[in-house]
This record gives sequence, structure tokens and C-alpha cells, in this order.
Amino acid sequence: MSTNLGKADVLILGNVITVDDIKPRAEAITVKDGVIQYVGSEKTARTLCDENTQVLDYDKNTVYPGFIEAHTHASFAGYRAIGQADLQSLPAGDLDAYRPVIAKFIEDNPGQEAYMAAGWGETGAPEPTHEFLDEILSDKPLLMNTSGGHSLLLNKCAMDLYGITAQRAKEEGFDLIHVDENGEPTGYVCEGVAIAIAGDFAKKVPTDECKKYILFWQDFAFENGYTGAVDAGSNIFIPTDVEALAELEQEGKLQLRIYSYVICPDNPDDPSAEVEKVKKIQLEKGGDHFVVTGVKAFLDGVMEAHTSWMVEEYKDQPGYYGNMRYNDEDKMVELISTAAKYKMPIHVHSEGSGATQFMLNCIEKSQAQTGNMDQRNALAHLHFVEEADIQKMADTNSVAITPPTWTPAIPGMYETECSYIGKELSDKSYPIKSFIDAGANMVYHSDYPVGGVLSIQENFYSAETRAMPRTPLYLAMTEGLVEGDFDFSSTARGLEEATSREESLKAQTINVAKMVHQEDKVGSLEIGKLANITVFDTDFLTCDAQDIMPAEVVATIVEGKVVYAK
Repeated sequence: MSTNLGKADVLILGNVITVDDIKPRAEAITVKDGVIQYVGSEKTARTLCDENTQVLDYDKNTVYPGFIEAHTHASFAGYRAIGQADLQSLPAGDLDAYRPVIAKFIEDNPGQEAYMAAGWGETGAPEPTHEFLDEILSDKPLLMNTSGGHSLLLNKCAMDLYGITAQRAKEEGFDLIHVDENGEPTGYVCEGVAIAIAGDFAKKVPTDECKKYILFWQDFAFENGYTGAVDAGSNIFIPTDVEALAELEQEGKLQLRIYSYVICPDNPDDPSAEVEKVKKIQLEKGGDHFVVTGVKAFLDGVMEAHTSWMVEEYKDQPGYYGNMRYNDEDKMVELISTAAKYKMPIHVHSEGSGATQFMLNCIEKSQAQTGNMDQRNALAHLHFVEEADIQKMADTNSVAITPPTWTPAIPGMYETECSYIGKELSDKSYPIKSFIDAGANMVYHSDYPVGGVLSIQENFYSAETRAMPRTPLYLAMTEGLVEGDFDFSSTARGLEEATSREESLKAQTINVAKMVHQEDKVGSLEIGKLANITVFDTDFLTCDAQDIMPAEVVATIVEGKVVYAK
């Protein structure tokens, strides 16, 4: 990107942290035509200005490169917020708390043919059954999605609509379609079955409605300090997603830079054809803000649904290793190799140690075929990882995408996890520091809205403390699961994997830019890069730990224009 000459359009003053190793701190930035013209002293910056230059003086506030969320779901975020009954902030698994919220949503939206609630927190037994939803609505389909999106609860009407029968449970497996002691489906379905049903449900969402969801997400991201976000599976939840993103780009309404990995089905008949489809979307629909980056695939499920693909068998079910979704090695190697031809990376959901081991082996085989060592394939979540695979992540130049906000021993979920795989293994989860020390490119994600939290502050806090912060959301989520004045610092898990503030800052800026092959445009405040900037009232590199969570976004700037101001 060339440097623009002439007097600056914008002068930005403040405590500038550049994430540029050569010039880590500065006093001022000048911007011309949306691009950074100069970074350095205020005195020099003012010589590049005239009476037409807009001055944004943030005084002692701290100016950072625009933060980039490394794994999220754009349209789904808006869909959950305004198109479904939102259960995310309620006590996890509290059906009594869910009931009035779902009923109110149905009452407020009387014309719908079917209804979805989302954000249900799975906390182990007892599992809810379709009778819970039947009591709320019996004459129309009603579905309740988990926070993670990997499981659904269906009322009887929805079960009939989607053919959830005892025979189908036998055919697909009881880990995917749960049954009672009589072999009858309970309405609780997981993974491929659940995602197919949720996808069919979302077919009813027209493109114009999907655009509203994306614009809602864009505003929400700006409010929280993000100037870019990876869409980890465009079309995964709403089939009109790609078309909506492309139209918003064409209309000039998409300002958030969305790096899209388009969804690929499990073990497709023709992996190369799936890559060709994504390349066609890239050529025909991609743009400056809808950046079609690569291909997304699911390898496994999630631990709370008992479906993570593990190397070790589950403690509570000997001989069971989880749900192996995309598990055909030849087809994965073909997918990776074909994408390498087009310089596109593969981005996979890889929760369990077995899934990660499988993927890294496939990447090694593909690299032996193609010689492409700079594809930057990415593995998201990495809940459990074999020690040898930590170094292999670095050796294959793969990207480790992890969620600091998921590292604590979250009450309810932690106990469930220990019952499935044991405390010793659970306490070794999310080896963030180990990946960094091995030399892998580490980036942070929230998986919003799946994770329920979109917070730069919380990423810094939990990455350093490995504990939950005491926030209204977590107080609500843990209600009934903890007693008295609960000490949230006691949720710290795996402190040996804690990271420094500098590492956390890079994991949310330049490292994400590198992941999506955009480090020449964003990720740091350097001459010639886009003027994508986040301003906080706090210097995260020097403040005390207790000052991280109260920090507030002062402004979010995209290409030199303020898109959010406190």
C-alpha cells in the first residue's frame, strides 16, 4: 500500500502504542485518504497538517491498532441478538429462568411459523427434554440452541417436522440423538443433526433480514473496539449470509473488515470442488471489507456436548473418543492442497486432542505434496492438545486460535468436563503460553456469540490470570451453581499457561492480520497501513491487573473515520 502525499486529513494525538517493534511508542499519527501517513512525534506530525486537518486529541488515552476478532460468526451474532429469544445472560441451564424469556419472545413475535431460543448453557445432568418446550408452545415448532451451537432441544412439533424418531436415533447414533430409557428420542440432538436442523430453520431468513443482522453485529463490534473480525464459517448458520455480505459491500455499508472462511461440509464427495466454490465467491463477491479468505471445516464437537474428538477415551464412557466429523484423511489432505494452489488457508474447528492431531498430520502431508509452508492454516479452540502437537503447530506454520475467556474453571461446566475426561486432563486445557513458546502464531478469539462475551478487556484479564472476572454476566451465569460471595479468582486454571500483556496485544492485532494474510494492511500502526485504530482510556501494557476490566473504549476509527465514540 503506497503512502499518500499532501496535507493530512486527520491528526490523531494520544499515548500511541504501535505494535511495531522498530517504533513501539509514539505521540501522533497523521492520516491521508484513510491510510497512515506518519507515526511519531507531535511536532513533526503538525508540520503535515493545515487548517483543513481534523484533529482528534485523545490526550492521555491510549491509541492502539484496531483490534481484530479471530473467530466469530457475524450474521449469527445479530440473529441471536434480535432474531431469537436470547438466553445467554441467564443462569446456565436454569429452565425456570428460560421459560418466561422464551414465552415473551413468542408473544412479541406472533406471526412466525417457528421459533428459536439460543444461549442455553449445558451443565450436564439432568438433561432437559422436549416436554419443557412443549409446555411453552405445542402447536408450532420451538427449538432451543445451546451457547455453543452444537446441540438443540426440540419440542414435539419440531421433532415431528425434522423426523427425529427412535429408528433414526438407532441409525445416526445415540451420541447425536439422545433417547430415554425406553429408546424414545428426548428432543436433545447434537452436532451434525443439530447443525443441519438449525441451518434448515435459518433458510427462512431472507437476504434483507440477514443484512440487518450483520449491520447490528458491525455496530456491536465497533462499540467493543474491534475494526475487523474473522467470520469462521460464512453460510454455516444462515444460507443467505454470503449474499448479504456481498450486497452490503457493494452498497458501501460494510465498514468492519470481515475476513470470511466459507463453510465446507463434512467429508465432501469432492473436496477440490468445495475449494473451487469458495474461489468463485472470492472472485465474484469479495471486496475491500468482505474479504473472502479461505475454507472452514468442522472436525469435531465440544466437550460440554460430550462430542470433542479425543486421543484418550472418555472416562465416563470407555471406548468412546467423541464425535469425529471431518475424519477422512485423504479428503482433508486434498482440501488443504487444493486451497494451497489458490493461496487460501483452511480454518478448522478443532476442540479435542484427536481432532488437532488429525489436522496437523494432514497439514504435514499436504505440505510434503505442495511445498507451501506459508498457507497459514488455522485451528480454532484447541481445548485439549497432545504435547507433541504443540511443537508441530509451530513447525507447520499453522495458526493457534484460542479463547482466553474459556480458560477458567467455569462453575458447572468445569465439573461436567471433569466427569467426562478427568480433572488431570481438564486442568491442562488451552495451552496458550506453550504455543507461543514453541513459536506458533497465537491469536485470541471469543467465538461470539457462541462464547457469549466479546471483550478485549476480558481477553487481557483472563489470559493473564486464567480466571473469570467478576462481572454481571458471570454472576448471572453462575447463580445457583456457587454459594455466597464467590471468589472468582478461585476459578484460575493452568496458571503456567498465563501470557504477558504484550503477547496478548499482538494476539489481538498483528498476529490476526498475519493469519489472514493482511499484515501489509492492518494489525499495527505503521506508515502505509490502513488507519484502523482503537482508543481506550487505559494503557493495558502498564496498568494494574484490577484496572483491566473497568477500561472503556473511547473511540473506534476505521480508515481515519470515527465509527464509534463514547
